[in-house]
Amino acid sequence: MPAPSAAPAGHAGTGDSTVPGPGRVLISYAGPERPWAVWLAHVLEQAGFRASPVHWEVDRRDALGGALEDLRAAGGRVLLVLSDWYVRLADRTDEEWMTACREVTERHPGRMTAVSVTHRPLPVGTALLEPVELWTVSEAEGSPARTGPARRPGRGPRRHRLPARPAPRFPNDPPLVWGAVPRRNVRFTGRDALLLDIQRLLTDAPPGAAVCALLGMSGIGKTQLAIEYAHRFSNDYDVVWWVDADTSGTLRERLAELAVELGLTAGSEPGGRVRAVREALRRGEPHRGWLIVFDGWDDLEEAGELLPQGPGHVLITSRNRGWHDAGATVVEVPAFLRHESVRYLTGRARRLQHDEADAVAIALGDLPLAVAQAAAWLSESGMGVDDYLRMVLEGEPSEPYGPDQVSHLSRSALTSWLILIDRLRDTQPHAAELLALCTCFGPGAIPLGLVRRVPPGELPEALAEAVTEPRHWTRALGTLVDYSVITREHHGPGDEAARPEDDVVYMHRIVHDIVARLTPPDLRRTYQRLVRRVLAAAGPGNPQDARLWPRYAELLPHLEPSGALSAAEPDVRRLVLNCLMFTYVSGIYRAGLELAERVRARWEELFPPDDPQMLDLTVRQGNILRAHGRFHAAYDLDRAMLERLRATPGTGRDVALMSATSCLAADQRFLGQYEEALQLQREVLETALALRGPDDYLTLLARHNLGAGLRLLGRYAQAYEIDVETLHRRESLLRTRHPATLGSSLACARDLRLMGRYRDALARQELGVRLHVQVLGPLHPQTLRARHNLLLCELRATGGPETDAGMSGLLEQMEQVHGRDHYVTLGLVVDLGNHAREQGDLDRARDLIAEGESGFRDMLGPAHPVSTGMLSNVALVLQAAGEHVDALALFEAALAGLTATLGPDHPWVLGCALNAAAGRNVTGRLDSAENLSRDTLRRARRALGADHPFTLSCEIALAADLRALREREQAAKVEEDALQRLTRTLGAQHPQTLAARRRTRPTWDFEPYLG
Repeated sequence: MPAPSAAPAGHAGTGDSTVPGPGRVLISYAGPERPWAVWLAHVLEQAGFRASPVHWEVDRRDALGGALEDLRAAGGRVLLVLSDWYVRLADRTDEEWMTACREVTERHPGRMTAVSVTHRPLPVGTALLEPVELWTVSEAEGSPARTGPARRPGRGPRRHRLPARPAPRFPNDPPLVWGAVPRRNVRFTGRDALLLDIQRLLTDAPPGAAVCALLGMSGIGKTQLAIEYAHRFSNDYDVVWWVDADTSGTLRERLAELAVELGLTAGSEPGGRVRAVREALRRGEPHRGWLIVFDGWDDLEEAGELLPQGPGHVLITSRNRGWHDAGATVVEVPAFLRHESVRYLTGRARRLQHDEADAVAIALGDLPLAVAQAAAWLSESGMGVDDYLRMVLEGEPSEPYGPDQVSHLSRSALTSWLILIDRLRDTQPHAAELLALCTCFGPGAIPLGLVRRVPPGELPEALAEAVTEPRHWTRALGTLVDYSVITREHHGPGDEAARPEDDVVYMHRIVHDIVARLTPPDLRRTYQRLVRRVLAAAGPGNPQDARLWPRYAELLPHLEPSGALSAAEPDVRRLVLNCLMFTYVSGIYRAGLELAERVRARWEELFPPDDPQMLDLTVRQGNILRAHGRFHAAYDLDRAMLERLRATPGTGRDVALMSATSCLAADQRFLGQYEEALQLQREVLETALALRGPDDYLTLLARHNLGAGLRLLGRYAQAYEIDVETLHRRESLLRTRHPATLGSSLACARDLRLMGRYRDALARQELGVRLHVQVLGPLHPQTLRARHNLLLCELRATGGPETDAGMSGLLEQMEQVHGRDHYVTLGLVVDLGNHAREQGDLDRARDLIAEGESGFRDMLGPAHPVSTGMLSNVALVLQAAGEHVDALALFEAALAGLTATLGPDHPWVLGCALNAAAGRNVTGRLDSAENLSRDTLRRARRALGADHPFTLSCEIALAADLRALREREQAAKVEEDALQRLTRTLGAQHPQTLAARRRTRPTWDFEPYLG
């Protein structure tokens, strides 16, 4: 056997790779005990020794004494870290251990010693090494004097000390946060070099970019590798959190749960908690050392929104090779090496000889999942290897049913599973029934215990006995575990399920696909009906109750496998609609869109378009499309629904018509059809008042939306009246801290700011933000909108001395929540660009404004009022840069375009006119500038009032034009009137008042707002 490598396992070492000298210690450990080896190396180095951890590798065919002698031959002293893993890797009898230990201690007294990190008995021969038991001690007790070399006679440690480095955590001390990492596989074999490669890739990655994706086909062992990594390297981290990422809903929910463990105040909404978690991880607060494992993350669509960044590490298992383009370092997970397959087979099925295990490994192509199943079969069945190989290579045990989802498996690997399933049907029928039942849930975590809540008389006869008799249930699950078909899960970290009804099992996707393909269609339909009933009974109820969202996230992956999307049962359809509502209110829009599309494809075959259930589906789907920024798709869907309802009148359709009309009005607001939207919204409110009365939830929602429509049309005072009434009614009927009430408070603050009542708006919005943070969390979408409005209120009321920093920080968080190209984020990009221009940072302003203008034009089209208004912001940057002619052309285009779509008196049109007049003035068109300024002032007084700050800006602009025409007396009179009003309205020291006194010509920033 060659001498073992002395390369440290994840330990910095000393930089000296030479053979250990008398003052050095070689620490021999099995891979899973790396935390002990690293910690021991640290304490020995602190005592003056020079320690080198090395993996323990020994071939079963080599003599144990020779392997130990090879360790000793490296020079210096040897410290064995004895554990179950260490002994299992050696795979020797007690007699062999006795002989080997006697030989090494007699030949080299005092040069080899040991520590024990297991509570189980060790081979008797290891007693000759006088192992020190460390598995029960504290870190203080595990002193260098007890660990071996320091207590031996002979040459002492070197006198010099190594430079201090951060101490690894004591292995008996778990990470501060340990998040439902699956149990360690006690049969995990090999992969040591691959694990070290992963650790090195993560450690050496630049800060914020430590993302490693383990790629490979199903059954290759990606998940087991990630589990072992999390356990083996756990003492490198303060936080280790496991996320089942098979579906977007479970991914978000599981990641959101970390907020509680980190002590974050983020409300109860999963989206807000996810954002709070990502922000905490990015900042490295409260913990810099973190590992997040995403298992089974194949859909990359939300990677930009959910993938954490920061000082920690991210490990992903996936079949999607797109992770390379998403910025992850990709690691291809290969099949077992042949010696790893052999070691696994001989370790599980101990009667196998090396050559027999080698033959089985060859037949199965070293695929880890197939090797594990074969080892379990050969261990449990007692079948001879020759017979097993004959069946695998030549047998045709069953004719499969259904589509082939496992074509990537070799014929021999697939046949090995078919043998097992046929055998279970013959010898363990209860286990076979539970196995078939599992495939009618989704793969991954399966709440199998829910079936025990069904009355036995209502269960299929073949299953009833297993469910009603605890010993049959326990034996059946135990058999499936023994054969490596499932693993047992539990609800809480470290807690076993308290009752059989809480049993959760885990089934690998490939096993799920194989068994599903081999289950007869009649049996599968029977069990699907049962699972649908179980899921419907477990439905939590009101999907708008955030406390119930974790339960909805657990049920979501099982809808499609159970056939719930095509079900005829009313309670199952209700569950599907509730799950769809859950995706909307919890903010997992992409998952909601995917679910809605699948449901629609099924339901269109079952129901006519005007069926009430199709209408419910359309409302939910349209809401998600709109929230996701797909306004045209939502409009087409909602308009078609409304047209169908209007074409087929009938009794009992008033509420449906009201809902459909409300949805279409919302679409029109986002698409810039403001007058049409307002007319529809008035119809909705009238209908709601007639059907529901003034204090119904839907009536208040209709009133709130009417205020939004008035605001978009620039009728700020009318919007405020509506919003104040809605706020008071919601405070009375709901509560002050209800999210809907907070939404009304935000609307009122926005109205006040647009009305020019900056101090009132600031006072209301400061309180509103505090309540938003307390109730919904700092990163909830509604909280972010409130914080955005607060920054604008501060800017208008005080000049906002810290506006730039506040906007930059908020923009970073909005990107986490929505992505950079979402309309909410783009709105903040534009406001930050406008502020940069005002501060004189023209390069930054140009980039941000160009990004916002392009983003809105691509999203909304060039004719949308927001796209048109953005031209004025672009022109302001050009004008500040001295490009006056080009700026004026854009000012005039914005003015003409908005006048045509919104009319001459809309505040946005007046703002464009204020800027266009400035452009005419600076290019020498003085008479035209004066005429436009005078007309704009007249219209502003009528639309906004004589004392509105914008109206007073128009007055200051007119005075500037009059001075340019040398009409100084009239200019002075206009200017003095404006200054008096500004002082009375805003105060003598307000930035706008001071700028007017300096005769700085005012301009108007367009704030893109969609509703």
